[in-house]
Amino acid sequence: MANSLTNYRGRFAPSPTGPLHKGSLVAAVASYLDAKKHNGQWLIRMEDVDESRNVKGAADEILHSLEAYGFEWDEDVIYQTQRKQAYADALQQLNDLKLVYPCTCSRKDLKILADLGQLQNSPMGYIYPGTCINQSFETLTSDLYSTRIKTTAAMISFEDSLQGNYSQQLNSDSGDFIIQRRDGLFAYQLAVVVDDAFQKITHVVRGIDLIDSTPRQIYLQQCLNLPSLKYTHLPVILNSQGEKLSKQTGAKGIGNKANIPLLVDCLAFLGQKPPAALATESLPNVWQWAKDNWAL
Repeated sequence: MANSLTNYRGRFAPSPTGPLHKGSLVAAVASYLDAKKHNGQWLIRMEDVDESRNVKGAADEILHSLEAYGFEWDEDVIYQTQRKQAYADALQQLNDLKLVYPCTCSRKDLKILADLGQLQNSPMGYIYPGTCINQSFETLTSDLYSTRIKTTAAMISFEDSLQGNYSQQLNSDSGDFIIQRRDGLFAYQLAVVVDDAFQKITHVVRGIDLIDSTPRQIYLQQCLNLPSLKYTHLPVILNSQGEKLSKQTGAKGIGNKANIPLLVDCLAFLGQKPPAALATESLPNVWQWAKDNWAL
């Protein structure tokens, strides 16, 4: 029986850097079914904030694929490239709180320090050593520097629906991280937090490859006085080389015509144990079975 959590608002947020592939279809299926199971709403957001990586026409292709596979979303699709003022307002708010500073360190500078053994390393990369923390802004945005947010030694923890408790101490695990790049583009971490609040998202279901980002996003939520969310991080599909299935590792697009066996295979990957005969059913029947039987 479905939970009557009517305030549930989930989302699927692909980046238009190419077509949807099986890995992204798994995330879409899981987030969609979890919203439906809770009588909630399911929204779509195009995370096109990194304009340097966007592929022309990919956003429309993604939406066409979702339609072909029978996904139905609530409300209008939003695009991060149309929300720059909201990110600028959040950056100003953080600056007013004296939580950000300009950083003139280039990647080359940091690589030199790393090669000299002067940077600490973590699973998320090199820890920024705070070189520019005492610098102040002349103007909040400039092509002379990026903008970093100050982190603290406080432990950021959350309870993941699948993975259990996950914690990070940001100043030692990720360091002060960039929220606006030197080229003026806002960083994913800031954009996603502002957009989740704008869309009133309550639950995030996504791949475990993003779990390391979640404490940084929770920290930004706290700094901006935004609501906290519930998170579920799913296993990701690996290719034959043991790499995450992605556009970068040559994942094939799912196309604009529903592949029923592929959809059923995604349900199986998600542990739903669909009967073999489901692969020969109609698309509406597959979705009906999936909604009736969904369980994380």
